[in-house]
Amino acid sequence: MPHPTDTTFDLSGKLLIAMPGMEDGRFAKSVVFLCSHSADGTMGLIINKPTSDVRLGQLLDQLNIAHIGHAGQRQVYFGGPVEPGRGFVLHSTDFTSEFEGLNPSAGFGLTATQDVLQALAQGHGPAQAIVSLGYSGWGPGQLESEIADNSWLSCDASPALVFETPDAAKWEAALNSMGVGALSLSAAAGRA
Repeated sequence: MPHPTDTTFDLSGKLLIAMPGMEDGRFAKSVVFLCSHSADGTMGLIINKPTSDVRLGQLLDQLNIAHIGHAGQRQVYFGGPVEPGRGFVLHSTDFTSEFEGLNPSAGFGLTATQDVLQALAQGHGPAQAIVSLGYSGWGPGQLESEIADNSWLSCDASPALVFETPDAAKWEAALNSMGVGALSLSAAAGRA
């Protein structure tokens, strides 16, 4: 397995799981889908922290996008502290934007243009989607350093875990997907 400080170690399309000792409260028990990871930095979306006060209908109304049915009731997530007014939609691959989108890994697409919101509003968008405001970002080498300091674990992402697992269960489900139980984790970093 490559060392986490090796810049050729690409974590795009993986999940980051916050360790119990995470000092930044915004990331406590977070599960972050990594949309891109390179020597230039890392961008991801927290997928298990729905906002308590924002629904998709409110965003659609602000953007003057008409919505039908229950589309407006969809939960909006806190994607991270960077650019909190910017929207992103992590979704299944059954939707392709007419503009540029990103396919961070098999089974996932990422769109940051209004066409995905228009499709969701009309009930013909992607079958599975997480609408987020803001994103999580790390500068060059920053995430690798945090992994080396025992702040994060990484694991494979599956559409079932990302889109179908209840938000409150995602952190533990991500750990379980690695064969790790939450009670077995230590908040203290160690060196062998």
